Amino acid sequence: MEKFGQIVFGSGGEGNSGGVRVSSWLTRGLLDFCVLLLASVSLFAQTGGIKGRVRNMNGSGIGGTTVAARQNGRDIRTTTTNEKGEFTLTGLADGTYNILFDAKGYNSGLKTNVAVKSGKVKDLGDRLILQVDRGALVIFIGSVYYKDGTSAPGARVDIEKVNGDGSVRKVGTVWAGDLGEFSYRQPEGTAKYRITATIGKTSASKDMDVDSAQIYRLGITVPVDRPVNP
Repeated sequence: MEKFGQIVFGSGGEGNSGGVRVSSWLTRGLLDFCVLLLASVSLFAQTGGIKGRVRNMNGSGIGGTTVAARQNGRDIRTTTTNEKGEFTLTGLADGTYNILFDAKGYNSGLKTNVAVKSGKVKDLGDRLILQVDRGALVIFIGSVYYKDGTSAPGARVDIEKVNGDGSVRKVGTVWAGDLGEFSYRQPEGTAKYRITATIGKTSASKDMDVDSAQIYRLGITVPVDRPVNP
């Protein structure tokens, strides 16, 4: 026999003592779920958090930045920014925190006396800017030449990062000086770069494999004649 709210197995009627009722474990399961749900809501109401975006001086987000909320010199909770430099750090009790930002190739940043309130996520905005660590830089120093070997002042030099699949992503542009020289600084990181010098409509490139923070020197000859002065 079947009744709403319970299922009875057995050959007898309702009063059969051999029947097995399963309504009790369904009820207990629902009660346990409700208790967990209420506990989660209560925990959120008792804690707060912070959010924001970490970026460099060029405005680009810094992915992989460790964000730590500290009290009395101890990390209370930490998180990591996404590829856009965005983060949300929750589970912080009421109080005042110092927020530390740490990313490879950059100087650490610190935002002090950040007040957190229960049930709220404080927005720190996108002005969380880290400066490049000058001691952890890849530095390209090079010269651009005409095909006769003389210096090519004013040449445009584009720096691109070569991805594993062969695609490229432009990371910067500089211009050759009066003697055809140029330099470019990039945070440390193992990668392949393509440096392309352009004079007018003619270009020449050179690939550079980078494995550590140091100075990399190169020369690029663009197959174009030096302009003849009138």
